[in-house]
Amino acid sequence: MAAERLTVTVIVPVSQEEAWSLFTSPGSITQWNFASNDWHCPSARVDLVVGGTHCARMEAKDGSFSFDFEGVYSEVKPPHALTLVLGDGRTSRTTFVASPAGTIVETCFEAETQNPSELQRQGWQAILDNYRHLAQRAAAAP
Repeated sequence: MAAERLTVTVIVPVSQEEAWSLFTSPGSITQWNFASNDWHCPSARVDLVVGGTHCARMEAKDGSFSFDFEGVYSEVKPPHALTLVLGDGRTSRTTFVASPAGTIVETCFEAETQNPSELQRQGWQAILDNYRHLAQRAAAAP
């Protein structure tokens, strides 16, 4: 049976190039890659080429739990699309499409089977919302 595909979307008020940079730069990833304020992403490593690796450390701020979100890039087309094959074989594809309001950033990912789909969608959307907040701050900076 094929994995369920879930989609999360935001519109960011920056160019495709800036949206791409904020999404793929390790220094930026650590500022947005967490689903709630009681988590953080203290480190990220990105080898942004096909076959290159991605690793973002995700930790509860109280130290109770942590894990590495890891994968290998199977598509890298700046500033348009990026596909990551996760350690368990699932895929996550993010696209960056120019719009009058800035850039539409959409991630479509295969759901895992341990947690309800809606919970997964909410978590990935919360992470993408944090990314949007970072992009909004970048757009407002002088």
